[in-house]
Amino acid sequence: MRSAIEVAGLSKTFSIGRRSRRRSVEAVQDISFSVEPGERLAYIGPNGAGKSTSIKMLTGVLQPSAGRATVLGFVPWEQRRQLVRQIGTLFGQRSQLWFELTPRQSYRMLGAVFGVEPAEVARRCAELAELLDAVDLFDVPVRSLSLGQRMRCELAACMLHEPAMLFLDEPTIGLDLLGKQRFRDLLVRLNEERETTIFLTSHDVADIEHVAQRVMVINHGTLISDSEVSALRRTLLATKLIEVVLEQPAPPAALTSLTGVTVRLQSDTVVKVEVDTSRRSVRDVLDELLATFAVADLSVVDPPLEQVIAQIYTAPRPAAP
Repeated sequence: MRSAIEVAGLSKTFSIGRRSRRRSVEAVQDISFSVEPGERLAYIGPNGAGKSTSIKMLTGVLQPSAGRATVLGFVPWEQRRQLVRQIGTLFGQRSQLWFELTPRQSYRMLGAVFGVEPAEVARRCAELAELLDAVDLFDVPVRSLSLGQRMRCELAACMLHEPAMLFLDEPTIGLDLLGKQRFRDLLVRLNEERETTIFLTSHDVADIEHVAQRVMVINHGTLISDSEVSALRRTLLATKLIEVVLEQPAPPAALTSLTGVTVRLQSDTVVKVEVDTSRRSVRDVLDELLATFAVADLSVVDPPLEQVIAQIYTAPRPAAP
């Protein structure tokens, strides 16, 4: 079976500055990888790492300086017209919907752009409304939708022409916790029910952990890691952070008595606890904290993506055979 994406030695160099100050910047440097049909891949890295440049080359928006790539058998920058009929794109900060129209009205226009017959657009809208739990949303003006509701309608828009692959750039940005979880579940459901290939970029560790099966890390334009998410979950994603707001200052002895965690005192009444979930469950730690201290508030979060990437850099490399 043909790979969904094949990339070999792909590079992109930009010239910036003017006259004597003009210089070249390598945004992407000699990257190579392949993605199989139906795979869910997270492509992550800090700001300026080369993620967006990579996606723009893979969707045909930019032409590379060197290297080659095919997406669904097409060379993106040479066969973009054919490619866009086979892929869907969703960017967290850009909308495909007209704010003064309802999503359904936007879908009719998008259907015309993609050459989908009106009757087929109606059929696909009904199917996507059920799949995305958006039956009551398609006839509400976009400007009246919450961000979470609009993102579900945006996802329907990029699925309207039944693409084989979705490119998603920060799709959960701005969503609340419930909205993020719901959106992640929808992506997994689309992948499992329609075998849609997912190519996802995100700064949210939870997006990676809950959606992707595989994660590639890019930094300074270079791929530095390519592994299964299950392997990362056992190592680099095994840490959770608990931030606790106390009603009164905690006695130092009580903090040092907490077992299996690393305690970082932020102030007299704010404590941050790092939990290694391979040694102790978050629930056990929460139970101990609530039993030991007068807790005013607490939250459980993932470590920042930058911390995960830093750990990848410092992790020992496997010995050469």
